[in-house]
Amino acid sequence: MPFHQLVIDLGPAEPGPAETACLALGALSVSLADAADHPVLEPAPGETPLWPEIRLCALFPVEVNPGVVAATLIAVLALPAEAVRHEFVEDRVWEREWLKDFRPMRFGKRLWVCPGGQPPGDRNGIVLELDPGLAFGTGTHATTAMCLEWLDGQSLAGQNVLDYGCGSGILALAALKLGAAHACAVDIDPQALTATRDNARRNGLTAQLEIRDAANLADGAYDLVLANILASPLRQLAPELARLCPAGRVLLAGLLEAQAAEVADAYGPWFDIETAARSDGWIALTGHRRAE
Repeated sequence: MPFHQLVIDLGPAEPGPAETACLALGALSVSLADAADHPVLEPAPGETPLWPEIRLCALFPVEVNPGVVAATLIAVLALPAEAVRHEFVEDRVWEREWLKDFRPMRFGKRLWVCPGGQPPGDRNGIVLELDPGLAFGTGTHATTAMCLEWLDGQSLAGQNVLDYGCGSGILALAALKLGAAHACAVDIDPQALTATRDNARRNGLTAQLEIRDAANLADGAYDLVLANILASPLRQLAPELARLCPAGRVLLAGLLEAQAAEVADAYGPWFDIETAARSDGWIALTGHRRAE
């Protein structure tokens, strides 16, 4: 079923009245987006920050007259006519739509991440077939890409790996493809666990991958802990990840460069921290556990 979409440039105005007006006029959904280039990254607990310039998109059923709705919104919200525009939206499988631009990608010298059915650019490469489903993690984001490139450069033979915050399972499964003996995946999102199971099955790695609850992870079980999440949870998890990795290494990602020092300080009591990689303002840290 197709839809009408009205796109409203609100500037710095409070979006509440526009949301209320759109819903009163029959909008099926209302979403807010950045109208310029002002990303909001890791807000403090309890905060819901918005952008300096806000764009509102309201989706209406095809039966609605978009011209009448637009004119009403312009009048009610006292907007200039050019602030509201109409788009006709064909129905699609929205959760799959972005995957049309997902192509085989190489990380490091050997590792390729490929959508199912697409061949890598190197027939001698190590191939991880991936379908992220609704979970985070394809390798297109700088943080995931840095982790994959770092893994490609490591000797992982025989190692037991923990992927804490696994998303699509991409890091755990890449580690297995690169020689790790066993991997454990943990995530609070059920969609992530579903995607990880499906991707393990797709790559024939089900027997080597274990999915566990974070509360049931054994002390000292892992040679390598991968955590590509955010700075705040990484700081909070430092004692827990140290407990799980008493003699190995950690790879910490999902950090802006400005956040690196505070995360390094959190892990400093247990690990010698170094920079693993930098890319597009993001940084990945690696830590070697000190002997006690």
